[in-house]
Amino acid sequence: MRSIAVPTTVAAPHEVSRPIAVWLDELRKNHTDRTPLHFGAGAVFVFQHDAPPARVAPRDSSSCLGGKILDHKGPNMKTANNSLGQPIGVSLPNWTAPPHPPREPLRGRFCRLEPLDPDRHAESLFAANAADVEGRSWTYMAYGPFPTLANYREWMLATCLGDDPQFFAIIDLADGLPAGVASYLRIAPASGAIEVGHIHYSPRLQRRPAATEAMFLLMQRAFELGYRRYEWKCDALNAPSRAAAQRLGLSFEGIFRQATVYKHRNRDTAWYAAIDSEWPALRKAFQAWLAPSNFDGSGQQRTRLADLTGPILKQRG
Repeated sequence: MRSIAVPTTVAAPHEVSRPIAVWLDELRKNHTDRTPLHFGAGAVFVFQHDAPPARVAPRDSSSCLGGKILDHKGPNMKTANNSLGQPIGVSLPNWTAPPHPPREPLRGRFCRLEPLDPDRHAESLFAANAADVEGRSWTYMAYGPFPTLANYREWMLATCLGDDPQFFAIIDLADGLPAGVASYLRIAPASGAIEVGHIHYSPRLQRRPAATEAMFLLMQRAFELGYRRYEWKCDALNAPSRAAAQRLGLSFEGIFRQATVYKHRNRDTAWYAAIDSEWPALRKAFQAWLAPSNFDGSGQQRTRLADLTGPILKQRG
């Protein structure tokens, strides 16, 4: 058995284009040596923008942490065969669609998340955001910065009060004041998928334990409600967001080229996700990092979260 280099011509992850299908067919027809060719029906291609050629490998390959093929050894990534001998996804007889996330607070040791309320949170959030004088934290957001509190409140009233996206204000328990926002969005109970996004941290919250704990609390609620897939998407040029996703234990899944337009410019979107079979290990990693024993007398971490979540990642990128 051998692996074959495949010319990558697709536009998005999980999309095998007709040129590749034709190329594989021609390869089979013209193959004359005695080395067996194996194109496992369960092989999954994950293509990256401007990436080196992908490789074809059997479904159980686990040698590609470099970003070409996902490791499919997880319990939820197996396949079965139907009566026609075709590979299909495994049956999920005990799975039921989870409920929509409730609009209820989440509380941790460093922060509390409250359903966003313009009357209670807008003024403090606007003041906290004002510390970002250059507006650097808004570059990759589809909105902002907001020049006045009235503008900010107007955006909140129009955008933040629905059930999807479901916005939360992040309260720093060190001073009891709102310091950032985040939301669930693209909530799909029928498929068990949910995304976290609209994450905007003021300078007061950035690189603080409360910032990490807020992400843990949102992830924990999603998986405990029964969601199977937890997504993170960002502008592919937003290096800090991509690094944050991986630090939080979300595996890279590829680039969707020209996925959207915002602020009159193109956006290629990077996709990351964690799935329910990974949650027990991720929860253990977060709990170890957030434990009081992981911080010294000056509040500095002893073990990096990335060192705890890194072994759980199925792919980096």
